[in-house]
Amino acid sequence: MTGFAPAAIKPLAAMADLDKLDIRVGSIETVENVEGSEKLVKLTVDFGDHKRTILSGIKKERPNFKELVGKQTTFVVNLAPRRMAGLMSEGMLFDVGFADGVDPSLLLVEKLTPNGTRAE
Repeated sequence: MTGFAPAAIKPLAAMADLDKLDIRVGSIETVENVEGSEKLVKLTVDFGDHKRTILSGIKKERPNFKELVGKQTTFVVNLAPRRMAGLMSEGMLFDVGFADGVDPSLLLVEKLTPNGTRAE
């Protein structure tokens, strides 16, 4: 990746700020197109004791967003539910690269981990 310059580091955050986020491992079971949206796809994610619908603006970033089915990655699960394109989203997918103009990549879990496991 020649020519890439990392963005400036954000201001310092207290551990108490980080402790507010509930980041968990989940397995993506389905990925569906959200009709009428240029960016959104609908993920069904298994968190072990429950499943959630999470909308993610990755449609333009990935020519084949269905390749995410079966991937185990990390999600923020304690954000307030948010209505987008007429659907309710119950969390946020962690995806790196888009904000820096590089091809997006999921943060994949190194080895099979129980769904619902918390990140620290």
